[in-house]
Amino acid sequence: MRAEFMVICLCAEWCGVCRDYASGFRSLAGQFTAAGFHWLDIEVHADYLGDLDVENFPTLLIKRGEKVLFYGTMPPAPAHLKRTLEAFAQQTGEESREYALSSVERRCWQDDMDLRRLGCDDRGRIVGQAPDVG
Repeated sequence: MRAEFMVICLCAEWCGVCRDYASGFRSLAGQFTAAGFHWLDIEVHADYLGDLDVENFPTLLIKRGEKVLFYGTMPPAPAHLKRTLEAFAQQTGEESREYALSSVERRCWQDDMDLRRLGCDDRGRIVGQAPDVG
C-alpha cells in the first residue's frame, strides 16, 4: 500500500554523518505511520537519481502523493525532520498542493523529472527497489 507521504534520505554508506543519522531516521519511520521512509544510497543506486546532484548530507526528498514538498539538505538531527513532518501532516491535501507551488523553487521541483520519478510502486517500494529503512 502506498503511503500518503514519502520521505527519502539520499545518503552514502561511506559518509559518517549519514551512518550517525540512520538510527534516528529509522526511529522516525515508526512514529509517522502515514509516511513511507526510504534510505537511498546515492552510489549504490546512482542510476535512480538521473541528473540529481547530491553534494551535502543528509539530503531529503519529502513528497505528498506526487507533490514535492521538500528537497534539499537538512541538519542531521532527527528532531528537525520530525518538526518538518509534523507541519506537513497538519496540512490538508489542498494546502500541500498550494505549498508545493508557493515559490519559484518549489514550482521547479514539481517540474524536475528526476524528483518526480523518485517514488514508490503500488506495494510501497521505492522505484528501482532500493532497500527501505524499516
